[in-house]
Amino acid sequence: MYAGAALAVGLFAEASPAGVAWLRLAGAAAVLAVWRLVAARAGRSSGRWTGRRVALASAFGLVTAAMNIVFYEAIARLPLGTAVAVEFSGPVLVAALGSRTGRDWSALGLVVAGVALIADVRLEGSLVGVLCALGAALLWAGYIVLGTRVSAGSDSAGEGIDGLALGFVVATVVLSPLALTVGRVADSPALLGSALALGVLSSVVPYVLDQVVLRRVGRARFALLLALLPLTATVVGLVGLAQVPAPLEAVGIAAVVGGVALRREPGGPASNDPSARGEPPVD
Repeated sequence: MYAGAALAVGLFAEASPAGVAWLRLAGAAAVLAVWRLVAARAGRSSGRWTGRRVALASAFGLVTAAMNIVFYEAIARLPLGTAVAVEFSGPVLVAALGSRTGRDWSALGLVVAGVALIADVRLEGSLVGVLCALGAALLWAGYIVLGTRVSAGSDSAGEGIDGLALGFVVATVVLSPLALTVGRVADSPALLGSALALGVLSSVVPYVLDQVVLRRVGRARFALLLALLPLTATVVGLVGLAQVPAPLEAVGIAAVVGGVALRREPGGPASNDPSARGEPPVD
């Protein structure tokens, strides 16, 4: 997932961050649409498409697309690990508001402290980046709320992926004016290939793998893996982009990791929908 984000940073020299986000969305939409059409021809039902289901899937796709756009604007200005750490305040906030347990509120406090440390380091000269990361966090919270409603109308993982495919196609069409900002990418087969790889790495593969992994690990273990994502993003930024966090910034990222690890009670059945758990499908 964050290897895809590192690839996106490399494309920022050729297109605007919003344009790169649109290319990612279009690539993922194309792959998912072809996949689900083939599945439908093979007789795998996508369920009954009601007006409500179409509307929810479309809104879900648009919110996810907006989240990706502001996240890319953030990583154009901030180190990858820093932007991801700030973005994680969204799902932790939803978890705290949803359960109102002392454990989740403590987790939220840790994340807020971590984000405050990061913001203090990055505010000067990177205010727009911090605001974009916070915007991505709020949109991630919206993704969780909408995703929960989308999953409630799906009887299987396949139907959930059908909803994601429809949402991505709708968002690609609605946001198609962003295609005007892709610059040289549209004229280069190699760059277009990179954009397609970006869609697969950042959207298609993580979502499908999530469906497989969640049927094999428990909720607590998955929460622990989720807690490692800001750290993973920091390592990817360090190795792939030579982004070295400042000491105070590293402490802030560590606080976010601790808060995400703390935010779930051990045990309990795992949900089959990543949005209901607050997991990012597209970063």
